[in-house]
Amino acid sequence: MQTDKSPIRFAQARGARLAWQIWGDGPAMVAIPPLAQNIEMAWESPYIQRMLDRFGTFSRYLHFDKRGTGASDRRSEIPGIDERVDDVQRVMDDADIESAHLFVQSDGGPMAILFAATYPERVNSLILHGTGACLAPPITEEERIIRRERQVREWGTPESQIVDRFAPSLAADQEYRTWHQKYERQSATTDSLRELLDLATEMDVREVLPSLDVPTLVIHRKGERIIPLSLGRELADSIPGARLLELDGEDHFAYAGDIDIWMTEVERFVTGEVKPRTTTRATGKSVRIVTLGRFAVEIDGTDLPTSAWGSRLARQLLKRLVAARGWPVTREELFDILWPEEADLRVLGPRLSVQLSAIRRVLGGGIVADRHTVRLDLDEVSTDLESLYKASDDAAVVAAYSGEFLPEDRYDDWTAGPRDEARTRFVLAARRLADRQRASGDPLLAVSLGRRLLEADRYDNEAHRLVVESLVAGGEIGEARRSHQHWQKTMAEIGVTIGPFDSHS
Repeated sequence: MQTDKSPIRFAQARGARLAWQIWGDGPAMVAIPPLAQNIEMAWESPYIQRMLDRFGTFSRYLHFDKRGTGASDRRSEIPGIDERVDDVQRVMDDADIESAHLFVQSDGGPMAILFAATYPERVNSLILHGTGACLAPPITEEERIIRRERQVREWGTPESQIVDRFAPSLAADQEYRTWHQKYERQSATTDSLRELLDLATEMDVREVLPSLDVPTLVIHRKGERIIPLSLGRELADSIPGARLLELDGEDHFAYAGDIDIWMTEVERFVTGEVKPRTTTRATGKSVRIVTLGRFAVEIDGTDLPTSAWGSRLARQLLKRLVAARGWPVTREELFDILWPEEADLRVLGPRLSVQLSAIRRVLGGGIVADRHTVRLDLDEVSTDLESLYKASDDAAVVAAYSGEFLPEDRYDDWTAGPRDEARTRFVLAARRLADRQRASGDPLLAVSLGRRLLEADRYDNEAHRLVVESLVAGGEIGEARRSHQHWQKTMAEIGVTIGPFDSHS
């Protein structure tokens, strides 16, 4: 049996181990999991094994179980789409696969599409079988819950309707029906299934379809009832250059029914030449986020052009994550910042995922997102704000502070704390450093520090005094007098009277 040659291995994701298996020879293919499966048990079905063996004849084929399902760790929380994107990357890294063709079925569609939008350089092509960009059924919420609870109640029992609805061509095979009930039990618990079904209806990545730059083959059976053909046609119409293969039949499971036609097309699609593509991803490069004095993302010291983002919201989201300094920010807060007028969580969740995808594409990762919070991964990217906090002495603090924190966003409440703290660190360090410079016998060195303090706060009375007295001590009387006049004029704006220049000379 194939499993003798292909042991189950585990990739370490954040908080869980992900079971994966690889076999075959040829271009790398990664199968994105559907709703729930078990890669170890799958080989027990001759129908599934026939498909997997065929894949192994023309590709180096990897399949895996997403966390909370199958052979992967079951005790962790079922992940949302943003974590699933990260998990695909971790499995590929663990298997030493830099890029691959993605074979996608059912519920895996939105996950794979978002991965391709986020990391296009890791995707040689997309093969989308019986899936869509948004899988929410056109029914009321009450009807959806009734359907969900019936499926949960029947899951893994003789009453299960999975085979009848998802593989009607195999419904008369009693041995397969009995096996599939066991397979359901080994794929997901009923609690996990409930979460999986809810999350499936929340995913919506239609917004990214027109921007995909990945060769795409869409395969859909005309008569299937689980995910209608219209969703497959939507994919083909919305993804630039995508090709649609419409098949006869009603089966939703890819391995059910006649597989020769679509597998032959997939083999031809995968083993043919793939057009090379360029990307702005920062793989293997130094990524630094600048927020003091201005906002920019530097890749190997060069500012990334604004055109590479394609989204003002993505930039705003990244600014908020930098301000949090690696601490988690709740999704609810991010919803309020980015879409203050929208309250429907079913809309906001997918919107946030799209913006997170844009940031990850630019940074080459750098984001940790679960179903509740999002944070910046400071092990993958650096920020000038963190450099300021980590500065080891006063001179280093002064050098690290290049201006006010996010000056263009000074009226947003969430910027006030980091801005005040960064300025305070700079001011205290600059004053101490200026005192030492004046005491060292070269007071003119302190003048530039005094002027930098005034850039941070033009009404800083002590900074004005520092500039004037340092100039006087250095013998620059004319410049000292001009600086004193500027001091008087500035402080008069807030009703403060400054004494005559002679008192400082």
